[in-house]
Amino acid sequence: MPKAEKPRTASSVRAANPIFDKSLGQHILKNPMVASGIVDKAAVKPTDVVLEVGPGTGNLTVKILEKAKKTIVVEMDPRLASELTKRVQGTVEQRKLEIIVGDFMKVDLPYFDVCISNTPYQISSPLVFKLLQHRPLWRCAVLMFQREFALRLVAKPGDSLYCRLSANVQLLAKVDHVMKVGKNNFRPPPQVESSVVRIEPRQPAPTVDFNEWDGLLRILFVRKNKTCSSNFKTTTVLEMLEHNYKTYCSLRGLDIPMDFDVKAKVQGVLESTGMAETRAAKMDNDDFLKLLDAFIDAGFRFTSS
Repeated sequence: MPKAEKPRTASSVRAANPIFDKSLGQHILKNPMVASGIVDKAAVKPTDVVLEVGPGTGNLTVKILEKAKKTIVVEMDPRLASELTKRVQGTVEQRKLEIIVGDFMKVDLPYFDVCISNTPYQISSPLVFKLLQHRPLWRCAVLMFQREFALRLVAKPGDSLYCRLSANVQLLAKVDHVMKVGKNNFRPPPQVESSVVRIEPRQPAPTVDFNEWDGLLRILFVRKNKTCSSNFKTTTVLEMLEHNYKTYCSLRGLDIPMDFDVKAKVQGVLESTGMAETRAAKMDNDDFLKLLDAFIDAGFRFTSS
């Protein structure tokens, strides 16, 4: 006589189907074809160390482990880290996996060649810049984002989604959109569609002072469809530039002309570059670099000295 089936308890149901925390961006990629496609786009080599952010239950991780020399994952949720440990326990891949339990934005990143991530959407922008600031530079990153964020990363001058984020990331890296991923490929399904991008850092890295560069772009993209001249005429911007100019001169023992007029001097810089009537929405990174160089040469700074 067959044994009666043991009733499933709430704890056993939770163990088989972990409760995902949406506040942590836990939408687990469940489609193995999509997972394989993401790893393929990363072109992982047998000698590579791969960093994965937010592995969840490991559906991407097991694909990476098949190809990489070593896989280091950063997982914030100890429950999911435990599930991943159990998943590889006793397999040949176990020795190739290192798990860091913690907040990706707070941990010190190890050396890696490639980064792959089904990114928690709330840390999308900080994650990208943390990766781009990491040294030594890595070869490529293949990252999943909310569709609109991904399209902002790849947007070009004149596109409706072109913004400060677009210009900042494209200064530091080459970015390509490689795959659309529908919401039904996740468990639980998110409320938005997703996309995968491939990021390759520019090598050598640009020599521009990124803080000064970003300070300029903050001004221009506040109202990206206004002219540069209009954006630089606001009282807040002029007061900031005048303060930084005087601080810069004071620290270097430089005399400030008695007839110094910040508004006229700023307008002179804009006109000398031919960009007074240009709009940030249509400017490319060469334009921004030209404008930044002109302001720096004129003694202006966009960050405090």
